[in-house]
Amino acid sequence: MKLVYKALFLSSILLASCGGGGDDSPPPPTPPEMVADPKATTLVFPEDNTECNEGVILNETRSTVTFRWNASDDTDRYEVNARNLSTNQNIAVNTQTPQADLTIDRGAPYEWFVISKATGTTATATSSTFKFYNQGPGIENYAPFPAEVVNPARGSDLMNTSGTVMLEWSGSDIDNDITGYEILLDTAADPMQSIGTTAETSFEATVNAGEIYYWRIISTDSAKNTSESEIFEFRVSS
Repeated sequence: MKLVYKALFLSSILLASCGGGGDDSPPPPTPPEMVADPKATTLVFPEDNTECNEGVILNETRSTVTFRWNASDDTDRYEVNARNLSTNQNIAVNTQTPQADLTIDRGAPYEWFVISKATGTTATATSSTFKFYNQGPGIENYAPFPAEVVNPARGSDLMNTSGTVMLEWSGSDIDNDITGYEILLDTAADPMQSIGTTAETSFEATVNAGEIYYWRIISTDSAKNTSESEIFEFRVSS
């Protein structure tokens, strides 16, 4: 019996000396800290559907305007975007504060929005979009903003058996004096064929199955100022 006790005693010493009695495994990794997704901001200035008459005039064609918005939750930085609706040129500026100075064209229509971002996540949040005209020299009446498509949505594939489709759009003007719209619809990528005019924001067009149609809207105001929308397209399936 003494021999058994001695053998057990020696075995326990051997295990202890070899580390067999302890746990040397590394501690479990610390879970990554959860980062909240940034929240969308609300725009302040330039205001929607207005004339922007604030800013530093640089010359006859350019001025610097301070864009402002409200600070949003869980946000470290912002990307402000301003697009010239006449030339389609976009300006994007990154900032950690809820404002940024952008140099833009005078007498031109713009739309702008802000993207909220945060460190540690790829998620973003986008504000609503505002439109405005940047004040220009000698302008007494501004052209309408380019019309925006409502229906059919860009790239739609329509199942159509009636031979017609209802085109719908939205229009706006800071002078609030739009008098009518001309609709250009064609199977050519640069539509030039006029299919009618209307004072409404919808128009029923005749279409053929199996075709891709391209269309745009020319808006006119009481001073005979005009603006052309982007070109939209849709497919008609049988």
